[in-house]
Formats: sequence, structure tokens, C-alpha cells
Amino acid sequence: MKNTMKISAVIVSLVLGIVILQSCGGKKSPGRVYMPDMAYSRAYEAYANHDTLRAQGINYTAVPVKGTIKRGATFPFPLAKDKDGDSTHYVASKQVVNPMPSLDPNQLKEAERLYLVNCGICHGTKLDGNGPLYNNGKGPFAAAPKDLMTLVMPEGQMFYSVTYGKGQMGSYASQLSTTQRWMVIDYIKAKKAGAAAPQGGTGAATATTAAADSSGAKKTK
Repeated sequence: MKNTMKISAVIVSLVLGIVILQSCGGKKSPGRVYMPDMAYSRAYEAYANHDTLRAQGINYTAVPVKGTIKRGATFPFPLAKDKDGDSTHYVASKQVVNPMPSLDPNQLKEAERLYLVNCGICHGTKLDGNGPLYNNGKGPFAAAPKDLMTLVMPEGQMFYSVTYGKGQMGSYASQLSTTQRWMVIDYIKAKKAGAAAPQGGTGAATATTAAADSSGAKKTK
């Protein structure tokens, strides 16, 4: 009886040893995989060479899915660009209100920087339309840009103009994000409100609660 048990133990040990040895070597195969695209997905590397990816059959356009926005971003402008000869959306943009809350001093300083980088060359550091490109008629521009300090235009219409371009001014949608465009407009409104404030008033740095110019709707911040 004891000999039989010993022989059985030896056989079991040999079988286990063979199984273990076989599992440690040779070609491995996971067998059938359910939904292999998820199990073996080819992740996109942010700095990968697009030509190399295309050679592997991986196509990436770098364009976000339509209708999506990144986390923390401002919702896109609700009106599309008018077709040639039409001004329906441009007129309707008068009713669009800046969705951002009041700018704090640091944000207002950043808005001023954005204005000077993108707008100052035409509209001037004083927002009077006398930037370096006009320079009192001595610059390369024959016609003076708009004087933003006297411009009567609701903020929504200003945003439309900055986004799609208007007159001689081109679109700044590629240079400034939606949030940055609203910040620049808020800065312009604050400067106008500061200039219109009585002597000894709070000044442009805190005058961000101005009414929209002739829009018929007051911006609540």
C-alpha cells in the first residue's frame, strides 16, 4: 500500500514538473481575445511623428470631436458666421452677453497684455485707434482703425467681430481662445467705464460692471 502511494506521488510530481517546465518556455498564446481593440489598443503619443503613424495605418487629425470643449473652457459662441451679403447673426449678436464673471485684478492685467499683443498695434495702447500701423496718418495704414473708447457696440457684437473679422479687421479666433476674447472685450469695457467715471472714481481696474453699449440689456456680473 505504501509503495503504491509513493509511486502515485512520484507520478503526480513528474506530471506537475512537466507542466511547469512547459509553461515556462515555448511560444505563448493568449488564445481568443474578446474585443482585441480594447485589450491591445494603440495609444496615441502626443509628440509622435504623424507620418510614422500614417505609415502604420493610424490616422489622427488632431481635431477635437465637434461640439466638445476642453474641461474648464468657456462655451463657444452660439452664432455662426454670416454668409456673404447677410448680417442676420451679426445683428443677433447684440443680444449675446459675456458669460464670464468679473475679472479680478490679475485677470484684468492678463487681459491688458492680450490686448496689447493682439490689438494694440492697430487700436493703440490708449484704445484710441492710433496704433503704430496708423500713427497719426504716418504709418502704413491710410485709414485710422476704430477708436474703441468712443465705439458704441454691445459686447456680443464685439465678440462676433473679433471672432469672425469685420471690415478691415481679420478673425482672431486662431490667436485668442474663446475665454481670452471675452477677457479682451471685458478689458475694453473696463477702460471705457474708467474713462467715463467721475473724477476720483474707482478707475478702469475695477470698473468692470459697465452696461452694454446701447444693447438694451445690462451685463450682470
